[in-house]
Amino acid sequence: MCRLLGYVSDNKTNFTKLLKEDFPEFVQLSNIHGDGWGIAADNSPMVREVNTAATSERFPQTMDQLSSQGALLHFRWATPGLSIKEENTHPFTHKGFSFIHNGSLKEVNALDSLIDPHYFSEIKGDADSERFFYFLLTEIDKYGFVDGVKSGIEKMRKSVNYSSINCMIMNADTYIVVAEHNPERIPPIFTADYYELRFKKTSHEVIVGSSGWNQNGWELIPNHAMLVIDRKSLECEIHPLN
Repeated sequence: MCRLLGYVSDNKTNFTKLLKEDFPEFVQLSNIHGDGWGIAADNSPMVREVNTAATSERFPQTMDQLSSQGALLHFRWATPGLSIKEENTHPFTHKGFSFIHNGSLKEVNALDSLIDPHYFSEIKGDADSERFFYFLLTEIDKYGFVDGVKSGIEKMRKSVNYSSINCMIMNADTYIVVAEHNPERIPPIFTADYYELRFKKTSHEVIVGSSGWNQNGWELIPNHAMLVIDRKSLECEIHPLN
């Protein structure tokens, strides 16, 4: 289980500038989701570290140095049985796409038969999330970005056992956030809103994040839906999932 945060903006910025005094509250969520953190941003090397963001020396330096029109940030709480190592730490990236996931698949290899074989050489870890990413890329190759993600999630809804496949996936043109989770499989230490995703849109940026911190005034993305954001216009559309 994990925490997700992402933004797109018409100017280069960072999480600290966008969220101001609320960002430290989000960072405190890593005290539970403390098995690794990572960030992928436009035109910057991906950074991943296998420790807790709230106590990491590298984390605040990375946040201060960030200057980008788009970024995805992930705090990992590892699924029992999956290794805590950099190769399993999010984000996962491939040829302009970056991806982060919150949740788990009951069977780690549930998607293997649906992933284009040429992607298997790219898989570096043993996490279900990395396989989820390459399954979505397989669908994107067939149908394009938006239709491919929608196709992939709808196939998973019908055939895969999961707690949550909430995710964020971004390229240079589009930012997609998927809200797809099973409310009956929330970890018992959390409240009923644990899997909820909310977004905040202004004339200059769109920010989307997991729950557990101050999101007063943010709009809920309904479960079984995906938010599609055009990075040039910042136009947002919610697409129901079948």
